[in-house]
Order: sequence, then C-alpha cells, then structure tokens
Amino acid sequence: MICAISGEVPDEPVVSKKSGLLFERRLIERYIEDHGKCPVTKEELTMDDIVPVKTNKVVKPRTLQAASIPGLLGMFQNEWDALMLSSFALEQQLHTARQELSHALYQHDAACRVIARLKKERDEARALLSQAERQIPASMAGAAPTAVVSNGKRAIEDEIGPDGKKIRPGINPVMIEELTECNTMLSAQRKKRQVPPTLASIDAIERYTQISSHPLHKTNKPGILSMDIHPSKDIIATGGIDTNAVLFDRPSGQILCTLTGHSKKITSLKFVPRDELFVTGSADKTVRIWQGSEEGNYNCIHTLKDHTAEVEAVTVHATQKYFVTASKDNTWCFYDISTGSCLTQVGEASGQEGYTSASFHPDGLILGTGTTEAVVKIWDVKTQSNVAKFEGHVGPVTAMSFSENGYFLATAALDGVKLWDLRKLRNFRTISPYDPDTPTNSYIANMGDYVDHSPYIFLGF
Repeated sequence: MICAISGEVPDEPVVSKKSGLLFERRLIERYIEDHGKCPVTKEELTMDDIVPVKTNKVVKPRTLQAASIPGLLGMFQNEWDALMLSSFALEQQLHTARQELSHALYQHDAACRVIARLKKERDEARALLSQAERQIPASMAGAAPTAVVSNGKRAIEDEIGPDGKKIRPGINPVMIEELTECNTMLSAQRKKRQVPPTLASIDAIERYTQISSHPLHKTNKPGILSMDIHPSKDIIATGGIDTNAVLFDRPSGQILCTLTGHSKKITSLKFVPRDELFVTGSADKTVRIWQGSEEGNYNCIHTLKDHTAEVEAVTVHATQKYFVTASKDNTWCFYDISTGSCLTQVGEASGQEGYTSASFHPDGLILGTGTTEAVVKIWDVKTQSNVAKFEGHVGPVTAMSFSENGYFLATAALDGVKLWDLRKLRNFRTISPYDPDTPTNSYIANMGDYVDHSPYIFLGF
C-alpha cells in the first residue's frame, strides 16, 4: 500500500470513496483543507468521502540505500559532507563574530579617547573662564576699569602693569569696613565669652586612647598632609600625597566622597560652611574651590593659578567671604571666595624664602605666615604691611595657630612648638617633645582657664 501523494507507505492510511485511491491521512486532510478536491482526479472531495483503513502495524522496509554496504557508505559520506559543511559555516560565523567584536572594541576605545579629549577641553574651558573672571575688575573695586576706545569699541587694558606685575583690584574701602566691623564684633564677643563647662580637662585628655583607624587614601602613595573638621557636621576632610581629598563621615565610618583634580599632593584644605564650600591647596601650584551639593558630593567651581610655586597653606577669614593662600613663591594671595578672584598678591616672587604656613587671627585683621627661613611674620590685612617678625625657630615653620582669646600664637617647626605673646611680641615657652627630625604640626584648641592661663595645645607628629 503506497500513498498516492508521497509515494511511501502511510502511517495512517485512508481511502477515497470516489476514486478508491490510498492516502496518508495527514497529507490528504491538508490538501482538502487547502484545495477541496482530490489531488489525483481533481474531483470535488471532502473529509466525509475519506474512509480510514485498518491495518496491522508492520515494520517499514529499509530504503534501497540502506540495504547494501555501498549504499550505507554513501549515506555516511553524505552525512560527513553535511557535517563538514556545517562546521565550515560555524567557523565562518565565528570569524564574523570576531571581526564584529574587534570593531566594537575599536569603537569603544575611540569613544573613550573622544570622551577624554572632551573632558580635557571642558577643564581647559573652565580654567579659561575662571581666568577671565579673575581678569575682570570686581564691580566693588571702587574705581572703573581703565578703558581705551578703538574703532568705536571699548577694551579693558591688559592685566599686566608697566612693572611687569599683574594688576589686582585690591582690598577696597567697602571690604576694609566689612573686615573692621567683623573684627569689632568678634573682639567684643571674645572678651565676654566664658570657658565652656564641657571643656575637657587635662586629666581627661591624658586618658584619651585610639578607638578606630580608617585607611582613606591610596596605599601606593600613603600619607596625609592636611586635615580639617567641619564646624557644624561630624565630617572630617583629609588631603593626601595621592593628590586626593577625602571627606569622611565619622559616625558611620564611611567615605562620603573623594575629590580628584589636583595633579600633585594636597598640602592644605579648609571647610567653608557658608554656601557649603571647600578649599584645597596643592603642590601643583593651584588652589581649587569646591561647591557642595544636596547629595553630599563636591564639584570644582574655580581653579586658581596665581601662584608660581607650591601652595603650602590655606586659611579662611572669619567672615567666610575671603581666604588667603600662602606659597613657596614668597607671596600670599587674598581671594574673594564667591568669585575666586585674587584681590591682592603680597610679596616678592623673586625672593629666596617662601611661605610654608598661614593663619588668620580670630578677629580677622591680622594674618600670620611662616617661612622656609624659620621666620614668623605678622601682617596687617587692611594695609597688607608686615607689622612684626618672630625669629628663633630651626627649619621651616610648618604650622601655626592663634589662640581663641587672640593673645597668643603657636608655631611649629623642626625644633618643636613655640608660644608667642602677641602683646609683648616675645616667645615665652618652647615645647620640644621629640627629636628634631620629627615633623610637627600644632593647633591651639582653646584658651581655657588652666593653671597660669597657659594655652592648651594639640600636637600632631
């Protein structure tokens, strides 16, 4: 019995009542569904005309090719050929996939290069914009900018003066009045201020022990050169040799953010709670002002390049509107923190000694600086004149801090810490806790009501 459509033995044979022909059930059902007639006689045909044939199950005979050894060999040869063709096709697909992957990786690398170039151009544009902002004289400078007329257009004169130095707007009378009012207010408050009852005693300080340690900076360049604590939040900022500044949340023990951008070690940093600003100074000769966001991140809004040598110190004025930077180029700069403009630069850039530390007096009208030549200089901020010098240290003055009552100054160098009486302009105590090779920093925490009214000092080694 052979199917009239396939020519093979049917699995489920059926017979047409009209033609008597034998079909495979599934084939004739599909043909009738599509055409409605007999595939052989072309007569009208429906499924009602189909009658199933009941047969015993038999084993299908082998094909002619599988009935002999040559036929089997031919079948095996065909299967081998098909396998080789399939393997060849897979190799072609693999080769194509490799080419596409290589092209995608090349595109990714090119995109990374483009992004890096765009970032560099963006940073350069920001730097040029910041420089342009500093070159424009501040509106509060008290004098209009010198201008010339050429072809009906006004142009501001070059920033470089006849003596080859940059022209600075200066600290105008309005600013001086503001600094004086701040000094008067803080001085009056300081005289009325009592020693807080929560001030730790000397015995309590002596019992202090370390309770935790946190590796914040890269281990391949270890070392923390500067630190500051936020005055209203429990946040600590550290500046390291790895060129990064890290903001650390002490209660949670987590790093809030890492500020990158400097190309060399960060030598000094300060929080400015007003407007959530943060200032960093670096050995790459630049100062950066960072703006905090609600998410806790800080973005660089100004990059200041007024110094020609390493920036060693940053100190913020009590008004939180101005700050000073001190550099090894033997100059210190007075900045407007909101615009990032350098109002005045004091010192001779060609001098041999450079500044290694700086600190504002609590009342804001006096600035102290330490030099590489072991000299401490006291400046009048209003006139930018040097009003006093303290000598006696050995080696660069690496740190300084005024006492809270404003009467004393602590300075640190290789020979230890010296305490100076600003009223008598003399050194009245020297603390040398370790050998001369131990680096020393100092911070006067409070002028509490201690025995003989001596200043209370924290030393860092």
